[in-house]
This record gives sequence, structure tokens and C-alpha cells, in this order.
Amino acid sequence: MLRRLHPEQPDSFAFTPANLAWAEAQVTKFPEGRQASAVIPLLWRAQEQEGWLTRPAIEAVADMLGMAYIRVLEVASFYFMFQLQPVGTVAHIQICGTTSCMICGAEDLIAVCKEKIADKPHTLSADGKFSWEEVECLGSCTNAPMAQIGKDYYEDLTAKRFGELLDELAAGKVPVPGPQNGRYASEPLKGLTSLTEYDSGKTRYNASVQLATDIGDTVKRIDGTEVPLLTPWIGKDGTVASRAGKVSPPPAPAAPKPAVKQTPKAEAKPAPKPEAEPVLKPSAALPGQEELAARKGSWRYEAPAAEVAQADATGDAGEEQPLTLSAAREGGADDLKLLKGVGPKLEGLLNELGFYHFDQVAAWTPAQVAWVDARLTFKGRIERDGWIEQARQLAAGEETEFAKRAKKDGIYDE
Repeated sequence: MLRRLHPEQPDSFAFTPANLAWAEAQVTKFPEGRQASAVIPLLWRAQEQEGWLTRPAIEAVADMLGMAYIRVLEVASFYFMFQLQPVGTVAHIQICGTTSCMICGAEDLIAVCKEKIADKPHTLSADGKFSWEEVECLGSCTNAPMAQIGKDYYEDLTAKRFGELLDELAAGKVPVPGPQNGRYASEPLKGLTSLTEYDSGKTRYNASVQLATDIGDTVKRIDGTEVPLLTPWIGKDGTVASRAGKVSPPPAPAAPKPAVKQTPKAEAKPAPKPEAEPVLKPSAALPGQEELAARKGSWRYEAPAAEVAQADATGDAGEEQPLTLSAAREGGADDLKLLKGVGPKLEGLLNELGFYHFDQVAAWTPAQVAWVDARLTFKGRIERDGWIEQARQLAAGEETEFAKRAKKDGIYDE
């Protein structure tokens, strides 16, 4: 299924201070040069903060991790847990529609969504407060049918009770999550049939529901102050086991205000401080490890040797504007869409910049590529799709494989 960014996007995105501290802490989990491994948790926190993943959020995460925008967009559009369109300002409802829930009445819950929210999933309600979708198994089969709202599960639902939950949310209330039919957790409906000795002395709610009620509002957007920031992988001396050097532990966010009144507890005696764990040291190289690393090469993209040599000769050239034209030469402009990766829109942008002919593109130096690249929608496309080599062949009257297919199949014909 092809997923695209929503046509209407906000102008900017920024993590809240607490969420930024959390995001920076996640990056320190990974060795130097592997920060891209944090892309999914950072995208998820951006969605938790805003409700959905916007283009500015995707680009902000890419900048934070030193990744190309398209690479982060690929991740965001691949995983269906990322919402690429606006969701309800109060709640986005996820109805489990897999076998157990379907048998027990999930279709009735979906009917309530269609009646009270919108006829189609991923569509905002008339007041903009709610949206909904059907999802695959959420792992609460014993308590089917169920729905996830915010971070919590609402289980053992009926159509009537589900409608009441939506009304409560619309009124600004946060219903108590968990089973909605009086069950404590996932025990038999008629009560425990074994381990009955453990039935006494239990808390009012099961552990999951108790945590939700202690936090208070588990439906709202996440600003990072809900729970303390913990970084157990960073030692007290600032050393991370997976890194050779030290990092500065992220500042702790402001403590959240308690959502419910809590009875003061008697002051406990401080526990003895554990001895500092030794920093892990790299193990000795395994037989053949160096040879394998040489065959696999670097994890980073490496430019062709000729381009590397030219870049080394010029040093850090920065950006340099190429020679441009105010209009195409006599005979008309070349069809730049014969370059792989150049569509009608990008061809128009290149024309606006003053590029109409293959020989212009073929003559770009690395510094000039950087200048053009900075003005394109997706950075890195010139090197990734090999425009310069393609342009050289086309300028010489040759045909590339892509150009042959484009002419034959009429890829960009109106």
C-alpha cells in the first residue's frame, strides 16, 4: 500500500524541552556512527507529541541523526504505526479487528466509530476531536473486543459502553481503562477457578490500570514530563559502555505534577550505593574479522573513486554556482526527464535554476553539485541517481538504459 505525506503540513516542528532531552538520551545508546539506529524511537516520540508525523517532524529527526530526509521518510511510510495524516485532537481510536475481537463484536465497535466519528477510517470527526482506524491484533484476545485509546487498552467492550467512552472523552473526561465489564484483569468471567489464595489483598485495579490512573491523563499528547528521564546505560562518570569516550548526561525534565492526591510515605532509609560497574571493554578481534570488515566495506555511502579524488584535490570547496542560462539554446531544451529521478516537477525546477541541457549537468563539479543539491527538494538525489554520468552519455548522443525505457514506455507522458 502506497502511503504519502498529507498535503497540508505545518510550517515547523520542535521537540518540547523534555522530549528533546529524551531524544538526545536515546541517541547515546548507540555507538558513534550508528546514531541512525535511533530513528524509530525518535519518530515515535515526535508522533506522541504531535499526534501524527508531519513532514517538518520527519526532517527534524533526519537532521538530528544526520540522515537524508528520504531515508527517514522511507521508515515513516513503511511502518503503519506512524500516522501520516492529522488525527483527532482528543483521541485517535484503534479498534482491533483480528479474529478473537471480530468474533466477539469488533464490527459493532467499528459501527459506533462510523456513527459517532466518521464513515471512513483516518478521517477527522466533524469537530476535529476524534479519528479512528481498524488495526491488527493488539494482544488482548482474552478481553475481546477491545480498543486502544492513547496508551491504554479499553477491554471487554460492548457497543453501548464504547459509545459512552467516546462521550466521556468528548466531555473532557479520561475514562478508567482496562476491562469495562467488572473483570479485574483477564481471569475467567465467573471469577478465579485456581490460585484463589492470591485473590485477597489485591489493589483496586490491576497493575496496568493502576499506573494509568496514577499518571492521570494517558490520552493527551506526550510532552516528556510524564515520567522521569532514566539513562541507566550512562555511567555516573558520563561513560557509555558502547562508546570509547564520555557523553554529557541529558538534563532531567521538570517533574510532573501528580494527577491524583498521594498519601505521604514514611521516609525510607537510603539503600547502600552499589559499586560502579566496570565499563565494558572491546573483546579481542575474532579470526577473520578484519577480512570480513574489509569485504563488507563502510556502512556509509561512498562516492565513486573519481569523485573522491576530485574532492580531495579541491579540498572543502563548499558550494559554487554552476554556469546557468536565462533560456534554452537555439533548438530547444533537452528532455531532462531522461535523467533517472527527474520528473516533470523537478525538470521545471532545474529550468528555473537555469539548467536546460545535458552538457550543463555533465559539467558540474562537486562544489557545483552541492550548490544545486541545496536547492532541490530531496538532497543527495544527484549522486544517488548518477545524474552526471547519465548526462555525459546523453550529451554525447548515447542512450542510457533508463532513457530507453522512458522513451519506450512514455513514463512521463501526459
